[in-house]
Amino acid sequence: MQDEKIQILVSDDEPNLRKMLKAQLERWGYDVHLAENGLKAVEILENDHIDLVITDLRMPEMNGMELLSYIQKIETSMPVIMITAHGTVDTAVEALKQGAFDYITKPYDRSSLKETVEKAAKTALLSRQESEFENSENGRFKIIGKSVSMQSIYDMVERVAPTPSTVLITGSSGTGKELIARALFDNSDRKDKPYIRVNCAAIPPTLIESELFGYEKGAFTGAETSKPGRFELAHEGTLFLDEIGSITMEMQVKLLRAIQEEEFERVGGVTTTTVNVRLITATNSDLKQMVADGTFREDLFYRLNVVHINLPPLKDRVDDIPLLAKHFLEKYNKRLGKSIKGFTKEATKILLNHNWPGNIRELENIVERCTLFCDEDIINPSHMPGEMLQTAENINLSISEEQTGELDIKNGGLKVQVKAATQNIEKQLIMKALDQTDRNVTRAARILKISRKSLQTKMKEFSLRD
Repeated sequence: MQDEKIQILVSDDEPNLRKMLKAQLERWGYDVHLAENGLKAVEILENDHIDLVITDLRMPEMNGMELLSYIQKIETSMPVIMITAHGTVDTAVEALKQGAFDYITKPYDRSSLKETVEKAAKTALLSRQESEFENSENGRFKIIGKSVSMQSIYDMVERVAPTPSTVLITGSSGTGKELIARALFDNSDRKDKPYIRVNCAAIPPTLIESELFGYEKGAFTGAETSKPGRFELAHEGTLFLDEIGSITMEMQVKLLRAIQEEEFERVGGVTTTTVNVRLITATNSDLKQMVADGTFREDLFYRLNVVHINLPPLKDRVDDIPLLAKHFLEKYNKRLGKSIKGFTKEATKILLNHNWPGNIRELENIVERCTLFCDEDIINPSHMPGEMLQTAENINLSISEEQTGELDIKNGGLKVQVKAATQNIEKQLIMKALDQTDRNVTRAARILKISRKSLQTKMKEFSLRD
């Protein structure tokens, strides 16, 4: 399991079921929060970081569908797993069409539960790469950015969205591919129909066929009921397949047939199902190179690449960095109860000069951390993480004499001075996080966005252990 535990919220009005699910999920390495109804679940969602939700369909005060609707408004990428009795499977299928990740039936099979939760957890981790934006005068389609490259992408979205054409979205992780997919759907003629998302990288290769095309009862061990796949759920709507480059060659053949013929059979079934689906795919892989390497079918590539939208990395959208930083600052001011007004010129210069290998996702993380550790009314370089201050260009902007003493290049040279300054900044940030969390190492590590083990190593290095 990953260093930072996945946070799961279980919402069910049956105390025994909540207790059993909590015990089982904790054995598998997850942190679990419990809610006895939908209203309590909303309260937890508003006050705690949650990665995925498991909720019963039938609950007093607020049922599972109402809770799903609430979650869709605040965090569209959060996976929601519905718990249902056999008699309400149709309702669960409707929940999938409304954006639920999956469903499990009572009494649940432990292996099926584990498999479903693992897929949802991996999807939650991968979905952290993208960010939802509110409407803004600084962009279009709920996306922030006024650079020339983004303006051309907006024009393409406007032209392509109303059509049924297949779209391939490419770009590095964290550039906003899921936002573009959503913009294509929201501005299409199918916007009132289902929008089904699948992150192919989150699905084990052995399960991807049943995930996309569904399965019949008895098709394999654990298939106690028939279940529709994502293609069926997306009928007359839009199917978004993220990380399309991760599917196997065998699955590529079956996917090609489904796209070309608009029909398929469920796993273990003989009846052919016909669908009308608008397909959008995305990847951070170089599919042309994969075709050349023989790991991606050429015919499938050309089938997917009808319209190609390539998102530029953040380092090539320098004009958009201040707009994005301002947006994220407003977001985390509200979330953290701060009233920071902005960034100093020096801090802004550091943001503009950074290479941003993690793209928009990295920028959001940096702004969140700066907001967290800033006790003033404006963010300056001292609030920034040490790794951003490790260039000669930024030394005079970010390191004060109070932090490092007088810089003596003759005594140790540039690298030694930068290392010492960085270590001091790291120590100060760790001390702040520990103070804020009453020395709770797990929570402090989550704030600093490093693993608990890494934080413990740093605490030992800086003699911060009790």
